[in-house]
Amino acid sequence: MSSPNTVSLSGLTEGEAQEFHSYYLQGMIAFVAIAVVAHLLAWFWRPWIPGPEGYASLEGVSQTVSAFLPMLS
Repeated sequence: MSSPNTVSLSGLTEGEAQEFHSYYLQGMIAFVAIAVVAHLLAWFWRPWIPGPEGYASLEGVSQTVSAFLPMLS
């Protein structure tokens, strides 16, 4: 069996690898959360799939965004 101080091919011990993995997951979760918020804000600003009459049919979206923006500040 390997001892706790055994170094792997990456040069990290088991504890260091677990610590790195936890930081990596935290960073990935933060990145995905920011990306989801950015995509939602972009969708509110200009939906990617317009209505049947083009972007002119999306008048209600601007009202939704103007009601949503004060909540951000």
